[in-house]
Amino acid sequence: MYNFDFEKPSTIADAVAALAGEDAQALGGGQTLIPTLKQRLAAPSTLVSVSGIAEMKGVCVEDDGSVAIGGATTHADVAADAASSYPALAALAGQIGDPAVRNRGTIGGSVANNDPAACYPAGVLGSGATIVTNTRQIAADDFFQGMFTTALEEGEIITSVRFPVPQAASYQKFLQPASRFALVGVYLARFADGVRVAATGASEDGVFRWSEAEEALNKEFRTDALLGLHINPMNMIGDLHGSKEYRAHLVSVMTKRAVEACS
Repeated sequence: MYNFDFEKPSTIADAVAALAGEDAQALGGGQTLIPTLKQRLAAPSTLVSVSGIAEMKGVCVEDDGSVAIGGATTHADVAADAASSYPALAALAGQIGDPAVRNRGTIGGSVANNDPAACYPAGVLGSGATIVTNTRQIAADDFFQGMFTTALEEGEIITSVRFPVPQAASYQKFLQPASRFALVGVYLARFADGVRVAATGASEDGVFRWSEAEEALNKEFRTDALLGLHINPMNMIGDLHGSKEYRAHLVSVMTKRAVEACS
């Protein structure tokens, strides 16, 4: 490690002001950033922790029925506190990492980092959620812009994520046992106006929607509707854990399992 300044503001306004400093970096649960600093892949002069901002924590049901989750809310708290209002999302949070990770990592940090194998991006994109920052609201379809890339601008903080609650939803995760990330994960949400299917862990471009599956399931919501549909393996991730073709196949398998769980 190396020397850096540490700020722990108690309000969003103070955090934004601290991040305006030269080379400042926001710190959520630190599950990605701290290892990155240890490997000297990043070297911010100031870390601005958002863990002390009370208005960025918690799960609440809005007047319109949507579920709002503060950006500094830990995975463990999402798993516990969203269980009644959005069970599928709570189940997703409960599958992230191990207890140590779930009690430190935050939804805002995970979404902002946009790791290509992280679970939350699939839940956010599959739900058609809205990412709320200190300056604006960003639709999930516009937020994720490629591996580790998002629409966030310099100094922008995810203050909360708002989820419309579907009629039914399911997250099916094929676990990479060493890292506990998703080798492939599929989040399916069925709304009155249509189905959304988002996959993580599979593509070199990060989380994505499988539009062909959505179209087929909108016509007939059953696993047979997916027969004959295949993901092009060209842009899939290929590594020692699984080939491009294997991951493409897993997207189909996990999607079918999600349909079964929602039927």
